[in-house]
Amino acid sequence: MNTNLIEVRHIVKGRSVTGAEQSYGRFATPRLDLNELVWPRREPGPAFDTPVAEIIDILVALGQWLSADPRGVVAEALEHSVRAGPLPRPLLEFSYANIGKPFDRRSIAFQIERELGGADVLDGWREIADTPSGRPARIRAFPPRLVHIVAGNAPGVSAQTVVRAALTKGVHLLKLPSNDLFTAPALLQGLAAVAPDHPLTRSFSAAYWRGGDAAVEGVLFRPQFFDKIVAWGGEATIRSAIKYLGPGLELVSFDPKTSISLIGHEIFASNDALADAAERAAFDATLMNQQACASSRYQFVEGSVAEVDRFCALLQRRMNVDRPTASAVGAPVPGELREEIEALSLLEPQVRVWGGFNGEGLVIRSEEPVDFHPDGKIVNVVPVASLDDAIVRAGVATQTVGIWPPQRKAALRDRLAAQGVQRLVNLGGSAGIEMGLPHDGFHPLQRFVRWVHDEGTES
Repeated sequence: MNTNLIEVRHIVKGRSVTGAEQSYGRFATPRLDLNELVWPRREPGPAFDTPVAEIIDILVALGQWLSADPRGVVAEALEHSVRAGPLPRPLLEFSYANIGKPFDRRSIAFQIERELGGADVLDGWREIADTPSGRPARIRAFPPRLVHIVAGNAPGVSAQTVVRAALTKGVHLLKLPSNDLFTAPALLQGLAAVAPDHPLTRSFSAAYWRGGDAAVEGVLFRPQFFDKIVAWGGEATIRSAIKYLGPGLELVSFDPKTSISLIGHEIFASNDALADAAERAAFDATLMNQQACASSRYQFVEGSVAEVDRFCALLQRRMNVDRPTASAVGAPVPGELREEIEALSLLEPQVRVWGGFNGEGLVIRSEEPVDFHPDGKIVNVVPVASLDDAIVRAGVATQTVGIWPPQRKAALRDRLAAQGVQRLVNLGGSAGIEMGLPHDGFHPLQRFVRWVHDEGTES
């Protein structure tokens, strides 16, 4: 018997299921019963008619329960994640200490108001009296049936998923990611604790199977069971989901993204300004040890090579610092990537490298962006004569752009948006995408629900 094997808990319609019938090497799961993971369309979902106000009260109670952790469920998820996941303990401790924050009442109200215009459209039919034809109409954000392919790069993704899913009042199957097997089950255990056998609790299931397993997904990913696949993750995940799409089953995609920084010449006005910019840039570059989509991997700095080299040296030193959102030392640079960087370093002075390969943070200054994906606390800094020259480096795969100083944003943002960029922040402000504002270019609640309308008089 493998005593190091970690057992992953499944949640089936609010009920905890344990077991180790299915082994995946370092962890094991209960046997999948696919019939139990779907809700028949012949009957409404458990929470379809539950008032939103009641759901909000439960979510707020869940957030408080998670923060207090009276049964040690969050602590257990933390320990399992440290053993089985890629993130170091300090980052996971910070993430789990804040796992209850998305369940804040003010944040939830903000989401509903900004994304849907109010809760009335979730609870019933909103009257539309001023149609151009004069024919009255009513619309409703109807509860959906969703399967969520959840990302595992940070525990907060599961928390966001549960909040958004609960507010839609639909039924939800969460496919657990192999790099975060424990957060979603812990959240749903908490939901069962604060609202035992409540319709909302019975509206959630969470289970693991290998991504792309046709024997599972070929059965579940069908319109007779679900309306939409909500997919986070890399290109392979998105492409795998796409092949199941067709009439009645659509995709809501949080596409794979990368992020960049645009840093103006103003940082060289003084040593203090340069140090401040380097600290802000290091925070963005190391966010969740660069596992977050909002973490900056390419930084374009306006200035001469000599000036930019001063910035690079400071940036690397500030990357080698412990933060709640990053560790001073991460994973060592993999061998193949190390060989590529070592080859680049031979091109000095056209290319220059700061830092080392042992996870302390590495900065590469080059005339053009490198042709590999900087990862694991690696940042590519590119000198530019003007920030205008860097705009063309952004595209539809660019999520967040950090800009410094802030007064430069107004002149850049429309052109960045035209390139496909979805989010602008001040340099150092990449963490914590505000729920209720657009995420990856759309409002999630608007996309999750099924919009239904009724035209004509009612009598």
